[in-house]
Amino acid sequence: MKMVKSLMLGTAAGFVALTGAQAADLPVKAKAVEYVKICSLYGAGFYYIPGTDTCIRIGGALRIDTAFNGGVYDAPFWRGGAGASGAYSRDYYTTRARQNLFIDTRTATEYGVLRTYANMQFDWSRGRENIAGGFVEVDFAFIQFAGFTFGKAVSQFDPQWALSKPTITSGFLTGSNNATGINQIAYTASFGNGVSATISLEDSVPYRSAGVVNTLGGAASFIGPFGAVAGTYGTSAVTFAGNAQLGDHVPDVVGNIRLDQAWGSLHFGAAAHEVHGTYYTAANSDTGKPSSTWGYAVTGAFELKNLPTGVGDSLKVEATFAHGAAKYVWGGTVDTTGGGLFAIATQNTLGFGYVLDGVYAGTSSANGTGISLSNAWDVSAYYEHYWTPQWRTSVFGSYSQIDYGSAGNALLLTAANTGVLNTGTFAGTAGGSFKLAVAQVGTKTSWTPVQNLTLSAEFIYSRLDQNLTGTFTSTGTAIPGYAAGSAFTMKDQNRYNGAVQILRSF
Repeated sequence: MKMVKSLMLGTAAGFVALTGAQAADLPVKAKAVEYVKICSLYGAGFYYIPGTDTCIRIGGALRIDTAFNGGVYDAPFWRGGAGASGAYSRDYYTTRARQNLFIDTRTATEYGVLRTYANMQFDWSRGRENIAGGFVEVDFAFIQFAGFTFGKAVSQFDPQWALSKPTITSGFLTGSNNATGINQIAYTASFGNGVSATISLEDSVPYRSAGVVNTLGGAASFIGPFGAVAGTYGTSAVTFAGNAQLGDHVPDVVGNIRLDQAWGSLHFGAAAHEVHGTYYTAANSDTGKPSSTWGYAVTGAFELKNLPTGVGDSLKVEATFAHGAAKYVWGGTVDTTGGGLFAIATQNTLGFGYVLDGVYAGTSSANGTGISLSNAWDVSAYYEHYWTPQWRTSVFGSYSQIDYGSAGNALLLTAANTGVLNTGTFAGTAGGSFKLAVAQVGTKTSWTPVQNLTLSAEFIYSRLDQNLTGTFTSTGTAIPGYAAGSAFTMKDQNRYNGAVQILRSF
């Protein structure tokens, strides 16, 4: 018995020793896998970044666009060379493939939500890139903290629904329409019940600077229809070859008051915009310059949701007036085809006019004038109706106008009649006025066969209403499709364009 007991104790001791040796050889136990957790604080699509209390959402869209008789923004060829002249050598259609990607992060802090947001576009557009090329643009990149917004965001002048207009086009003339954001420093105060107010300083170049013209600056400063563009809109402050507003002196001061409710929204905005020219002579000298002045713009907008006509139906309306701040009315991406100038030629008729903050004249302080500011206004509306949850149709329209008053118009007419236009001459026949207006109506129908996939088609009619009289005779072949010395009778012009789109969002 004693022998059996000794054997059992010895065996147990051996197992303990063996177990201890094996345990010492084993690696340390790995930490549990930290799974991604859903963040429900800020809506669908957010999740916690592992190991942090920051929520992130990553999304975007892939869109394929084809525009007919217009540019990739589905805007008419306002001054796009062969397109605006209707020449046989024009593009009958343009195409674009775009991948959109956005990143939205949010963290709850004792000062409120700390948010960062960036929206990037990876584009390939026919006629702009080579076969396998493309470009990247950053539409929005901002930080929001404790009521402040820092960076490239939607202008505080624009209504709440600025990015949800029921159109394919982003070149439709509907007021401010800065769908690609403006650098700003803004502060928003919320008062409860959906009421808020914002004050901001916003970069005026290039989006807000329509330009100023010195009508005695010669052909290099005061161009005619189809004249050269000195820079590319969005990359240069010179959006128009006649722009004498060189340098950016003061940011625009913008403010708004808003109401957001379940039934819709109200928005009232205002902006102050500094306007200045440069020296009366081309060189930097002490021969004098016009005094700088201030322009302004005001806007009002509303949106009505879930109308009696159907679930999901909506009506959006906006109206804007600007004095010396023309881009708050004539805004948007249409300026890629030439800021400051609209021109269309058809069968030896021509319509054109300028979109400028102001006009002045002079070659020295002895004969120089002050800046005569323009007046511009517009009204636009969008109605969208859901036939079924999968099918919807929108109709939209706008009317935009600009004039230069008696003093500004007299300066422009004198310049036109004394032959300083670098693409032709009126030979003293120009009459009427440089008041310019554009009326547009359009419609879009969309089909969503499955969630997050939408196929759309759009049609737009535009009328350029110009008020000049007389005969313009071109020099050289500045107007594509017409021989040198062609004569054009001043007349209103019509344009038709449209687009189709496939959009897959995620």
